[in-house]
Amino acid sequence: MAMERWISAEQRVPEEDVSNQSLRPRVLDEYIGQRELVERLRIAIEAARRREEALEHVLLHGPPGLGKTTLAHVIAQEMGSSVHVTSGPALTRGTDLVGALTNMQPNDVLFIDEIHRLPIAVEEFIYPAMEDGRIDVAIDSGMNARTLTIRLKSFTLIGATTRAGLLSSPLRSRFGLTHHLQYYPPDDLLTILDRSAQLLEIAAERNALMSIAQRSRGTPRIANRLLRRVRDYAQVRAGGRVDPSTVKEALALEGVDDLGLDELDRRYLKVIGETYRGGPVGLEAIAATMGEDSGTLGDVVEPYLLQIGFLARTRRGRQLTAAGGGFIGVTVPEVVEEGELF
Repeated sequence: MAMERWISAEQRVPEEDVSNQSLRPRVLDEYIGQRELVERLRIAIEAARRREEALEHVLLHGPPGLGKTTLAHVIAQEMGSSVHVTSGPALTRGTDLVGALTNMQPNDVLFIDEIHRLPIAVEEFIYPAMEDGRIDVAIDSGMNARTLTIRLKSFTLIGATTRAGLLSSPLRSRFGLTHHLQYYPPDDLLTILDRSAQLLEIAAERNALMSIAQRSRGTPRIANRLLRRVRDYAQVRAGGRVDPSTVKEALALEGVDDLGLDELDRRYLKVIGETYRGGPVGLEAIAATMGEDSGTLGDVVEPYLLQIGFLARTRRGRQLTAAGGGFIGVTVPEVVEEGELF
């Protein structure tokens, strides 16, 4: 049986989202990290409240687990309104949004996760809602067809996506605020973990929390997940004590090493380093050798390996860097040919 990926930034089960609810900040003052975005939102929200208008439509893009959904709830709280949540895959027809749009009160937030997966028909349906505050609903069909125009109360659409490049230009252009969320540095993750430990009533040493932060791949969702795993281990095997040695033992049991890499990451590196002599090699060849899906490797494994400098993507394929080769104990070319990186 394959080991569960505790360091995947994707939400694993619906119950995990329920667990995270209690740890999420509720207002901007509680939100940690993403300082440039928070400052932009603070100004935009204050200006909208003074004018008694809805906030401009907001597009948030970046890797999963960085707080896009949390920000939608924070914005609604700051605006004194409610948030209505849906996702791109859940919307197949424009009329799927009629209920949500017509039930919203002034300044409410409509949050659409994975907005890049909206069907064209739904995109075209929400354009007049975003621009003119109206929707056009077709009544009957054939010769009796007619269109009913419904006026909407002012609202804010917040779209979240991990694949901003897949958004159509017309949809992207209708957002007033667009921001890319960055991975969190360990110091910010430490602050998040300190707050989470207090909320979960975990007595943890600060250097133990930093040890978790350094394994969290720059992602708050992973940090909180690992904290809960360490808490469980500490209660059963360490008398409730959370110190660096407890963290190391607990996460080693889950296959997570000091850098936050797990068995899938290490297998990926070894295939390139040992089977393909450090590369370059195509992603499909790596996936076939590992028996994994190429989309999973490209979307889940590679981003962090690129971030920590273990992997280079070249026009001829994937190639280990000297650091990546050193990690698995193989010698690889120290530099990629000039002009090959992209």
